[in-house]
Amino acid sequence: MMTAIFAFVVDCLIGDPRSSLHPVVLIGKLISFFEGLLYHEQDSDRKKLFYGFVLMVCVLSVSYGVAEGIVWLAALSGNVYVSIVVQAVFLSFMISPRNLAEAGREIRDYLLDGNLEMARFKVGWIVGRDTDKLTEGEATRATVETISENTVDGVISPLFYFFVGGLPLAVAYRAANTMDSMVGYKNDKYLFFGRAAARADDVWNYIPARLTGFMFVAAAFLLGLDWRGAWRILRRDASKHPSPNGGWTESTVAGALGIRLGGLNYYFGKPSFRTYMGEPLHELEAKHISQAIRMMYTVTVMFLVLASATVWLLGGYLPGGLVV
Repeated sequence: MMTAIFAFVVDCLIGDPRSSLHPVVLIGKLISFFEGLLYHEQDSDRKKLFYGFVLMVCVLSVSYGVAEGIVWLAALSGNVYVSIVVQAVFLSFMISPRNLAEAGREIRDYLLDGNLEMARFKVGWIVGRDTDKLTEGEATRATVETISENTVDGVISPLFYFFVGGLPLAVAYRAANTMDSMVGYKNDKYLFFGRAAARADDVWNYIPARLTGFMFVAAAFLLGLDWRGAWRILRRDASKHPSPNGGWTESTVAGALGIRLGGLNYYFGKPSFRTYMGEPLHELEAKHISQAIRMMYTVTVMFLVLASATVWLLGGYLPGGLVV
């Protein structure tokens, strides 16, 4: 897992640069291209389902194929270290722990400074709910929920799929996740066309979400948090989340921090209640954002250590037969 460790170091040092040539931005443009070809408002619901599936297959195939080409070109150098560096740089684009942490810290700092207006504005960058009337506790809750859930999407899942199938599979995962964020909505336009993308994202994250939930319990123990509470709330509340995967991380973090997540949110002015997870042993405040960030980084390092140990036991090979 030297490549994955190097990718994590690159992300910690540089982060996720904003560029029109960023691989995830290019994946987004690819999705928009195929959507323009395949989506027709006048189509029947059955046709929208079919063409949404075609969109998913095309995007995943192209993304996987391009990543496979990058690996092949890097291997042409004949130098294993060149191959490691090239793959690590591209893998660093697939993960985003630094960006996730920076977004959380920025919101925390505004809350600590008493600047609730800016905190609300920044929360609006990372969530889809209305943020203009959030209280300090609600802004904290939204941020902790985002950090918890995106530890899977933005960190562990890409690393997990790199471990399973190398860079091409990690890139394919990121393409699937990006598709879900672009077309996986239950609105009039995407209810049928985006269904394949939404279901695929659930499948991709199924195992990583559960691994992350268990690792969050271990992280709570290592950080001196309430690991027993994390384990108890995980078992009790994980299934309450509307997503089949989101509850595994949000419930565990809630239990570890002694806080309650979920509750009433507003989307375009319309109320939407999400079942509570955890118990309100402590009032939500800015420090909980810092604790969630520490848990995220601890889980990331834990996964890299465990994956590296597994690769070492396999003699330097990933399960997919790829040399690391």
